[in-house]
Amino acid sequence: MERDQLGRGEQEVEGLILFLFLSSLGVGIILSLAIVSQEAGIKFFRFNASLAAILIAIGFAFRPSDDAGPYAHAAFVALAISEGVIVFYWATIGRVLTKIRPLILATSCVAGFAALVLQALAASAGKGPGEQGMAVASSLSPAALLGGSCTAMTLGPWYLVIPSLEVSHLQSIAKVHIASIVARVAVVGAGVYVALTTWKPGDGPSFHHYIFSVGGIFFWQRMAFGLFGPAVLSYLTLETAKIRSTQSATGILYVDFFTVVVGEVLAKYLLLSAGVPL
Repeated sequence: MERDQLGRGEQEVEGLILFLFLSSLGVGIILSLAIVSQEAGIKFFRFNASLAAILIAIGFAFRPSDDAGPYAHAAFVALAISEGVIVFYWATIGRVLTKIRPLILATSCVAGFAALVLQALAASAGKGPGEQGMAVASSLSPAALLGGSCTAMTLGPWYLVIPSLEVSHLQSIAKVHIASIVARVAVVGAGVYVALTTWKPGDGPSFHHYIFSVGGIFFWQRMAFGLFGPAVLSYLTLETAKIRSTQSATGILYVDFFTVVVGEVLAKYLLLSAGVPL
């Protein structure tokens, strides 16, 4: 497998990895805020909105200069709209426009969702509907996983800020996080299956050869850190939350978020190096 099938230099590939990862994490946080109860308080939403805005802004700094094409341009515009709206949401939350706060957040969610879909279509331009569908799934599922994990991690310490906050909110987001892991495993499994079964002689080294080569260490790390680790830790988080041990659940979520981040960064690297959505 060639390291860069898109013909970009090494520095540009690294920049693209960071751009895709940070935009996915930022949009994921925005999407996850839509399922968190308002009982978490204004400061919780303000903190996470600012975190999402900062991550997306940093991501823009790493966006490759040659990231052109209609889908790529539309994705940039949609992401910029999501960024602008979430900044406006952060600036006005708890001050003005309180009644339409959900609508403002929903607007940012829709724009961010569209940005991820368009990024996937830009990456799979010229390919068949099946490959484009796989690309979209491999763009949306990481955002759900990253956003759910990060928001759950920040919700845990909020029980020290608001001791009266119902533990059911942490349990709910832990369940959502587990669901996002199941979806991510399904997408990765489908990607691996397609890569193993569609290879033809003359296409270069097969994916089977790649994963059992020296370079395949990244694939196995991605499986262990990005899927198996979060699957176990998210289950432990839910069980710990059920016994109302929010501090222990928070500690587990810190480790969980770290494994998710490592796994998804490796997934972006494998996508650009091996051309397989993982």
